[in-house]
Amino acid sequence: MGSAELLLHPVRLRIVQAFLGEGELTTADLRARLTDVSPATLYRQVAALAAGGVLEVAAERRVRGAVERTYRLRPERAAVGPEEAARLGPDEHRAAFTTFVAGLLGDFDRYLARGDVDLGRDQVGYRHAGFYATDEEVVALLTAVRDAVRPLQENRPGAGRTRRLLTTVLLPADDQGARSSASSATASTDQVPSSDVSS
Repeated sequence: MGSAELLLHPVRLRIVQAFLGEGELTTADLRARLTDVSPATLYRQVAALAAGGVLEVAAERRVRGAVERTYRLRPERAAVGPEEAARLGPDEHRAAFTTFVAGLLGDFDRYLARGDVDLGRDQVGYRHAGFYATDEEVVALLTAVRDAVRPLQENRPGAGRTRRLLTTVLLPADDQGARSSASSATASTDQVPSSDVSS
């Protein structure tokens, strides 16, 4: 099973997301987080991720005669690499992106279902912005984002800290072509539209 098929499955994707920023989790921890997933399905999909090398066993202990395993995420295996992504066809990319977006919608719906929703207090927002940039400038942007997020990923749970999810999608616009030349060279910042729903 390739990384795309392994990761872009609704339940397996949620299991992987549960580990983000968490370090290690037991199967009991996962059951507490994914309460809408049946135990049988959860165990089966955890086993698939472990067999695929995405999760590894960090520890084992006996609990009432059964073995409880603690897992950790292997970040280098929890992604679809560029070579595999290049082999996917349009329909496969569409299916993968649909799974990704469905997971995002599920995360937001679970946030709303808490009942006490305050985007300002909770630092919640979703934003859409357009800009002109060369490939080199985009690489610099992505590097800056990764460098900004990486220290936060080293944080452990503590007073005042809330586990948060940051999701990114980057696409070339289809309105004037992905590599406009003369028009993009004269575009100024105040000509670039953006939309923002946030705190």
